[in-house]
Amino acid sequence: TAVISLKGTELLGDGSKVEINGMNTETEKKSEKKKKLLGKGTEPIVQFITDRLKSSSPDAGDVSANLGRIAENLRSLLDPRVPAFVDFSEKIKEIVESNETGRLPKLPKGTRDFAKEQMTVREKAFSVITEVFKRHGAMALDTPVFELRETLMGKYGEDSKLIYDLADQGGELCSLRYDLTVPFARYVAMNGLTSFKRYQIAKVYRRDNPSKGRYREFYQCDFDVAGQFDKMGPDFEVIKILTELLDELNIGDYEVKLNHRKLLDGMLDICGVPPEKFRTICSSIDKLDKQSFEQVKREMVEEKGLTAETANRIGTFVKERGSPLELLSKLKQEGSEFMRHEGSKLALDELDILFKALDKAKCIGKVVFDLSLARGLDYYTGMIFEAVFKGTAQVGSIAAGGRYDNLIGMFGTKQVPAVGVSLGIERVFAIMEQNQKDQKQVIRANETEVLVGIVFGKDEDYDLSLAAEVVNELWSAKIKAEYVMAKKAMKIFERAEATGIPFAVMVGGDERREGIVKVRDMKTRTEEKVPRDRMIEEVLQRLRNS
Repeated sequence: TAVISLKGTELLGDGSKVEINGMNTETEKKSEKKKKLLGKGTEPIVQFITDRLKSSSPDAGDVSANLGRIAENLRSLLDPRVPAFVDFSEKIKEIVESNETGRLPKLPKGTRDFAKEQMTVREKAFSVITEVFKRHGAMALDTPVFELRETLMGKYGEDSKLIYDLADQGGELCSLRYDLTVPFARYVAMNGLTSFKRYQIAKVYRRDNPSKGRYREFYQCDFDVAGQFDKMGPDFEVIKILTELLDELNIGDYEVKLNHRKLLDGMLDICGVPPEKFRTICSSIDKLDKQSFEQVKREMVEEKGLTAETANRIGTFVKERGSPLELLSKLKQEGSEFMRHEGSKLALDELDILFKALDKAKCIGKVVFDLSLARGLDYYTGMIFEAVFKGTAQVGSIAAGGRYDNLIGMFGTKQVPAVGVSLGIERVFAIMEQNQKDQKQVIRANETEVLVGIVFGKDEDYDLSLAAEVVNELWSAKIKAEYVMAKKAMKIFERAEATGIPFAVMVGGDERREGIVKVRDMKTRTEEKVPRDRMIEEVLQRLRNS
């Protein structure tokens, strides 16, 4: 039917109106409309079928008879017992194979390429991040991109379903790492360490639904402190590092939402949630930044078995958020239910130490005490936090972390308390790229300082050895340089201007005979003749002054 409606004018005569199932159909108009819906490679198939159907020699005077013959001919194309079917199959195979060879490759969902300008932004960001981590005494660590499946399982709660499992190759069962924290804990336990301050910048993998700012392969930048230290000392330093990172990356306004896992557990206990449901209810509460409380309440009641009364009581607590010191003072008032609960009282005492330290370090203004913050991962035991960008780019959480005192001990060794922060750098990149677009910044994809231009006359052959000699002097002086050979100096200048290279060293026929070079400032477009043996001295002087 689709072929008849598409090519009806050719099969039945121009402008014919065909009555099908009691309806008048203007085949010419339908043909025009439906052509637009056909995908690439369909037209040759349609043409092949049309030619076959035309061969039935339709009678211009009998439309009904023609339709019958056309239908019979069409059925023969789809009947494996008829030779026409073989011809039809071969035609489809030919088109499919042609499409395969001409089709461009594509990326898997949830991944991305970084072009040269984006790599420039990324390398700058990594440089800033590494500098901040080293400022606080962290040492670098690298771990395998995949781990034994048993290493990762049982650490992420409901998010375990997002782990990428590798195909069983007849040996060990392995999975791609979900984050950098569990591999760090495995490393500390495996090597019997009792104290380690480390940073790691590496890719992690999650079988998540891709969306803006959410990928299946992405970088994390982690800083963790493992070991026994002054109470809340590492927790304070981790928050301070996070504010330094986001300030020095210059992404714009943000806030760090902060809570305590023991305070959260105490709240659930006070509300009447059974201890065995603490983690699953935390996973529901963790969705409050994306869903309304009514949606979360429905999940807690209908899917997780809480009473409506218990869910409503949770709702009164999770609405509490505000200035850390002010909200802490409110929660510690005499008669507070939190102060009568052992676990939540311990949490409030620890937060008191933390908030006072952050206040003295002049970074508490970026922190919001938020009782709705839950963090869905199972391994958190103390302070938890999440950084959220407040600008126009909708990217969600840009960093998160917390204390996990029991994770290292889960690997069968003694307990080593730890706390850490993880920066979701892909979302930070998205913000930085948007800021550059808004500010119309031009990004240089290279750091070349000097372009060596060798100019040859019309009748001269290119001499690579001359270019090699000049550019090698610059490289040996640790100057970032490239070279280009051309018949016209203008081609060299255009190359330097297009790539933002600030200086050019020009060598033509006259310069070779006189033993000089011309040093050109690409910004002012001025040139100066310099003796060949003073080239490096002159270039270094200009670079220092630029």
